[in-house]
Amino acid sequence: MSKFIAPRAPKGFRDFLPDTMLRRNYVIDIITEEFHRFGFEPIDTPILELHETLFGKYGEDAEKLIFTAQHGRSAREPLAMRYDLTVPLARIIGQYESQLNLPFKRYHIAPVFRGERPQRGRYREFWQCDADTVGIASISADAEIVSLMHRILRRLGFPQYVIKINHRQLLVAIGEFSGVPAAQLPDLYRSVDKFDKIGADGVRRELTERGIAADALARMMDLIQAKEPGTSSLDLIADAIGANASGLKDLRELADLLADAGLPPERYDFDFTMVRGLGYYTGPIFETVISEPNLGSVTGGGRYDNLIGMFRRQSLPTTGTSFGIERIIDLMDELDLYPAHLGGTLVQALVTVFSDETSSASMRIADTLRQAGINTELYLETRKLGRQFAYADKKGIPLVAIAGPDEIEAGVVKLRRLRDGQEVTVLIPDLAAVARNLLAERGTSG
Repeated sequence: MSKFIAPRAPKGFRDFLPDTMLRRNYVIDIITEEFHRFGFEPIDTPILELHETLFGKYGEDAEKLIFTAQHGRSAREPLAMRYDLTVPLARIIGQYESQLNLPFKRYHIAPVFRGERPQRGRYREFWQCDADTVGIASISADAEIVSLMHRILRRLGFPQYVIKINHRQLLVAIGEFSGVPAAQLPDLYRSVDKFDKIGADGVRRELTERGIAADALARMMDLIQAKEPGTSSLDLIADAIGANASGLKDLRELADLLADAGLPPERYDFDFTMVRGLGYYTGPIFETVISEPNLGSVTGGGRYDNLIGMFRRQSLPTTGTSFGIERIIDLMDELDLYPAHLGGTLVQALVTVFSDETSSASMRIADTLRQAGINTELYLETRKLGRQFAYADKKGIPLVAIAGPDEIEAGVVKLRRLRDGQEVTVLIPDLAAVARNLLAERGTSG
C-alpha cells in the first residue's frame, strides 16, 4: 500500500461543497444578471499569462504578490498566474481589436491568484467579477459603473454600504498644491492608500519617515480629510486649491450624473483618503465598503485610460469595477442575506425504485418530471423504501415520487411532500402539474 497522505488544500486555497456552492452561485447569478442588464458581455482568458504581460502594470507592492509558474520548457517563455482580470482585458483588446466593436463592454468572472498572507476575507485564490467599458472617454461611463455597483449590492440585500469615490488626478493636484515634490508623490499615494488600516496618525508617521516636509504634510492631511456638515467636500477642495483643479470637473459631472440616475446620496461619498493602490488608474476611482461588519472593500475599480496602450499603438479610454466575490459571500453568510429556501440541495423531487422490475417505470417518471423543468433525482439502487425516504430527508429533497407494481398497473404515481407528510395519488398525465403545486406551496417551485 502506498504511503497515506493527509488530505488538505494548500493554505489560502479552499474547497467548496454543494451547500456552499449553491450560495456562491446565487451571488454570481445576481451579479451576472445585472451585468447583462447593463449590456456587458462575457469573455474568458487563461489562468496563466506571459510574465511580460503582467509585470510592470500594477506597482511595486502589488507585483510582489504575483505567482510565477515555471516548469520545463516553459522556462523559455516565462509565465505568471493572473493577478487580476484587468490586465488580461488590456491584452485581449490589443490582440483581438479587429474582431471587437467599440465601445466594448465586457464582463469576466474567474479566479485570480495572489501570494497574500491568508486571513479571513483574504485568500491566495479568489474569484473576481469584473465589468469594464472600453472606448468611452465620457464620465457617463464612470457613472454607469457606479450605478451598476449600487444595483448589485442593493439586490444582494446589503443594508449598509457606501461607494467611495475619488480621482487620481485630483490626488496629484492636492499633493502638488501641498508642496509635495513630484518625485515623492508615489510615496504619498502608497501611504494614503493605507488610511483605513493605520489611520491619520499612521499615515503622518509613515510619510514623515519617507521624508515629506512637515508643512507640506500638514496641508495635504487637512485637504484629504476635508469634511464639513452641510457642505460638499468638492466645494471645500475647490475653495482650497481652485475650482479648475485637475479631476474636480470630472467629479462634479459624475455627481450630477449619479443624481440623474437616481442613486441615493447616502450610498456614495467623495473620499479623498481613498487611493486604490494599483498603478494603472488615471481618473475617477471607486471602492465600496460595508460598514458593519467591516472586512475591507468589497468592490473596487476606476478609470485606466493608458493601460490598454501598452498592448496597442494608442491608448483607449477604459473604466470598470471588480466585485470581490469572496468578501461579499463572507459578509452575506455573516448577515444571513440568502433567501430562506436556498441551501441544502437543488433537487426538488426524488423518484424511488420499488424493485428491479419497476426500475424502468421509475426512470420514465423521472424523465416526465425533468421534461417539466423539475430538478429530479432517480434513486439508482433497489433498496428498502424507508432507506430511500431517509436519503431524501437527509438531503433536504422536498418531494418523493413512489410507483410500485399496483401504481404502475393503474397508471398513477404517489407524491409525498416530506415537510408535512401530505400525499396524493395522481395520474401520469397530471404528474408534473401536481408536483409543481406541491413544490410551490413550499416556496421551492422551479
